[in-house]
Amino acid sequence: MKYIGEFRDGDRVQGIYLCKSKLSATNKNGGQYESIILQDKTGTIDAKIWAPDSPGIKEYEAMEFIHIKGDVKKFNGILQLSVTHVDRASEGEYVEDDYLPTTSRDIEEMYMELTGYITSVKNPHLSSLLGKFFMESDPFIKIFKKHSAAKSVHHGFMGGLLEHTLSVTKLCSCYCEQYPLLNRDLLITAAILHDIGKTKELSSFPFNDYTDEGQLLGHIVIGVELIGRVTRGIEGFPGKLENELKHCILSHHGEFEYGSPKKPAIIEAIALNFADNTDAKLQTMAEILNSPASEGSDDWLGYNRWLESNIRRTGK
Repeated sequence: MKYIGEFRDGDRVQGIYLCKSKLSATNKNGGQYESIILQDKTGTIDAKIWAPDSPGIKEYEAMEFIHIKGDVKKFNGILQLSVTHVDRASEGEYVEDDYLPTTSRDIEEMYMELTGYITSVKNPHLSSLLGKFFMESDPFIKIFKKHSAAKSVHHGFMGGLLEHTLSVTKLCSCYCEQYPLLNRDLLITAAILHDIGKTKELSSFPFNDYTDEGQLLGHIVIGVELIGRVTRGIEGFPGKLENELKHCILSHHGEFEYGSPKKPAIIEAIALNFADNTDAKLQTMAEILNSPASEGSDDWLGYNRWLESNIRRTGK
C-alpha cells in the first residue's frame, strides 16, 4: 500500500484507505458520480468514482475501510484520485492507527514542555485554574493530548491541538520578554486555555467533525463556559482577573468576521490574537508547501482562500 502523502501525478495505486466522506452528485451532463474523501495517517485526498454503477464498485459507506484501485491525476493544480474499484475491507486487514493523521512530534514531550509553562505561572488563582485542567483532570488531559485543532485548514491531526497550543504559548512567552508591560501570568494562561473549547467543538478521530455543541456555540464560547465552571470552584478568584482572562479568549480571533464576539481591548488580548494568527497562518503555509501537490514545484501554487493570496514556494 502506498500512503496518500506519497501519491504523485500519474501513479496507479491500490490499497486500503478510510472513506472519510461520501457524496453522490450529478455532472453538467446529468451523469451520476460519487465524490469521496480518502484518508490515511499522512493526509487526505479527494477521489471521484465516475461510474458508480460499474461492476467494480461494490457497496460501501462513509467511515468504512475500503479497498481502492485508481489513478492519481492533477486537477487545477491539486492531486485527485479517479477510482475504478471499491470493495469493503474486512477486520484484520488493516491497522486503524495507520489511518489517523498524527503530529510528527512526540506528544508526551510536547505536553511536558507545556506543563513547564504552566508551572511558571506565579499568580495562585491562575496557577490553580491551569492545574484543574492540565494536572488534575485525567479525562480532559487524555482528550486534549490527542485532539485536533481544526477539521481542516491547520493542525487538523491527532495532537494538533496540543502542538498549536504549545506554539502559541511559546510565542506569547517571547512577547513577554520583548514587551515587559505584558502581564505574563495572564497572557500565558490565556494562551494555554485559548482553544480548550475545541475539545467539545470537534469530535475525536476518526470522525474529527463538528459536534452539535460546536455548531451551535463554537469553541470560543465553549471555552469561556469551561473556564467559568472551574473558576467558580476556586475560592476567592478575582472577578476582574476572570473577566480579563475571558476577554482574551473571546477576542483571540481578532475580528468579528473571524468569529470573535469581542475585539481585543487589553494588551494581552492583542498579543494572544497575534500569536494565534501567526501560528495558524504559518502552519497553514507549511502544510501547503509540504503537500505532495506542491512538492518539487518552484512555481505559483494557486490562490488560497484562507490566506487570501496567490502563494508560491520561496526561490532557492
